[in-house]
Amino acid sequence: MSDVVELLAQVLPREALVTDPDRMESYRYDRAMFCPAGMPLAVVLARETAHVQAAVKIAAEAGVPVVPQGARSGLSGAANALDGCIVISLEKMDKVLAIEPIDRYVVTQPGVYNAVLSRAVAEHGLFYPPDPSSWEFCSIGGNLSTNSGGLCCVKYGVTTDYVLGLEVVLADGRVLRTGRKTVKGVAGYDLAKLIVGSEGTLGIITEATLALRPQAAQPRTMAALFDSGPAAGEAILEIIRSGVSLSLLEIMDQTTIRAVNAYKRMDLPEEAAAMLIAQSDAGGEAGAADIAMVAKLCRDNGAIECIEADDPAEGELLLEARRAALIALDELGTTMIDDVAVPRSRLAEFIGLCEEIAKDLDITIGVLGHAGDGNMHPTVVFDQTDPAQAERAQQAFDKVMEVGLQLGGTITGEHGVGVLKRTWLAEEIGPVALDVHRAIKQAMDPKNILNPGKVVAE
Repeated sequence: MSDVVELLAQVLPREALVTDPDRMESYRYDRAMFCPAGMPLAVVLARETAHVQAAVKIAAEAGVPVVPQGARSGLSGAANALDGCIVISLEKMDKVLAIEPIDRYVVTQPGVYNAVLSRAVAEHGLFYPPDPSSWEFCSIGGNLSTNSGGLCCVKYGVTTDYVLGLEVVLADGRVLRTGRKTVKGVAGYDLAKLIVGSEGTLGIITEATLALRPQAAQPRTMAALFDSGPAAGEAILEIIRSGVSLSLLEIMDQTTIRAVNAYKRMDLPEEAAAMLIAQSDAGGEAGAADIAMVAKLCRDNGAIECIEADDPAEGELLLEARRAALIALDELGTTMIDDVAVPRSRLAEFIGLCEEIAKDLDITIGVLGHAGDGNMHPTVVFDQTDPAQAERAQQAFDKVMEVGLQLGGTITGEHGVGVLKRTWLAEEIGPVALDVHRAIKQAMDPKNILNPGKVVAE
């Protein structure tokens, strides 16, 4: 192992190599709870693709595992280090390389934060839609690795829908450039889409070309309050059935509302059992009509109050509340954050079942998520120092995933599998699909050095 560190020191700049245990400690974990993590042999703070290549070649020759990392904001343990691995951090590769307003694309390094990229393209009158709640502290590379969604995906889709091309360092150190910069292109297999969502197990993304849209109109925002979660779920079904084209439709239950109030010192209505936040960026009279229709549908389905934001700043405060929800729940205790997506037709049923799970197991579950596309984040909150409560929390977490599958859903809509949900992945996709996953992994990483043990268990 000392030979590996020496080889890294020979080919990397001094500032790009970390071997001090105290500094490496912060590179052991992402934000997922209860996922094992080891101590790396070394951390490579890559500044350019050549640094990644050099480290991967040395790792491949020595048979040392490599764990790619971005901002370490993930929620599945996919970025957790392994004992004796080389962590390759992309956080220093944080430049927006090119913005092309006519062809509507941006070329970016993976360490750029989502919000930074979004603001950069906005200066050119353009819009990058994928916007995870953690957009201020999650990186584009991490978004690509887990195929993140976000608040706007009800209208605009998820990360993979905006990937034109990628530069990827493969398991043997070669650089794959795949995809295109044109609007259309179907030459060969879509290798870029294969890499997206693979959580660093098939290659390390060092550059991305992402499609952009023209900047949307100033959105109109409203909130609807309900006296029960299932009632809010029924209203969501009617909104979807109506065909209104919203750019955002989010839900927060009472536990989440109160947590956000305490964390952000906001004045959200704590008496409500659930709050829907809806937004339309259709612009002008069309946007006003969208919001008016949503308000009517909510009232017709039991909303106790509907409030339209008076101005864009008030609308931004509502979105700020939603973006802060998971961090706010963290303040209540230890959290286990689920990431279940169900068919939208089963959403009201899913919300009701989450409430039943919380009651049956006597555990707190904050229910929130992307109501418009059925991707929910029920968050189990508990006292980790109480063994009985911790056990019930794990039961609740698993029960939520079980219910999601029973309703025809999936165990993860955007956070990824990592190590947290490997056994549940096998449950969802079945043995044939699992064999195909393993065959792809074997073909692209025959020595199994890229993020081993993540996504698909050996």
